[in-house]
Amino acid sequence: MTKTENEAARRADGSWDPLKDSGTDRRKAQAVPKTPQTLSPSYRLAYADEDFLCSEELRPVRLQLELLKVELSLKEMGIKSTVVLFGGARIPAPGVEPWAARNETQRKNLTAASVYYEEARKFAALCAQQSRLDDFKEYVVVTGGGPGVMEAGNRGASEVGAPTIGLNIVLPHEQAPNSYVTPELSFNFHYFAIRKMHFLTRAKAVVVFPGGFGTLDEMFEALTLIQTKRMEPIPIILFSEKFWRGIIDFGALADFGTIAPEDLSLFNFVETAEDAWKVVSEFYGL
Repeated sequence: MTKTENEAARRADGSWDPLKDSGTDRRKAQAVPKTPQTLSPSYRLAYADEDFLCSEELRPVRLQLELLKVELSLKEMGIKSTVVLFGGARIPAPGVEPWAARNETQRKNLTAASVYYEEARKFAALCAQQSRLDDFKEYVVVTGGGPGVMEAGNRGASEVGAPTIGLNIVLPHEQAPNSYVTPELSFNFHYFAIRKMHFLTRAKAVVVFPGGFGTLDEMFEALTLIQTKRMEPIPIILFSEKFWRGIIDFGALADFGTIAPEDLSLFNFVETAEDAWKVVSEFYGL
């Protein structure tokens, strides 16, 4: 006697899998009669038990889950390469009062820095125009998904009609993702380390605008990986030579001997979106 194939045993990718899927069992477990036994936390399916998953002992599993969820989602969307924009969350759009200013000096500085919001927006649009030529699979703009420079980057790409990625993170004082992130490409993280790994995994360029501790951390992560040859050389582009030389004396590091003089060639200073895109296009021969 022959049996017809049960199409329910086909995975979404068309492969055959006769084993019962975990989602089905999770739904069935939720429908069991409520008894003292089934209401006990011990009875919960391990992968559906949030208290168990959030326990201290399962930190390695949570790290793996944060790595896998984004990786599989980007793979499913067919995204092959990205351009990363780092920069301050406190930098306002032109004409917007800086919410983070604590005094008049900060208000003036942050208001003047709104020029970088516009340059980030323009640069992201240039990336998106290139991305369009590759069916939006290459040079996809990725930011931290928050306000300020991050919003400007996602906005510039979105206004060209391109998908754009936001890698948000849970912070005490923030923050829903900005409204320009493509919803299917909006991710949230607990671990900074896994988030930074995803920033660089597909990066063809890292573009850094003025920012604070977080921006510095992200920039030096990329520079260190390239300096130590743990990562292929890619353009590292710093907007505003005046800002960065005022914050970091790169030359003093080389003079002291804690970095090599040739390490100063790992990054470029630019002032405009067009200058930044020229660095990228010349590096890859676009």
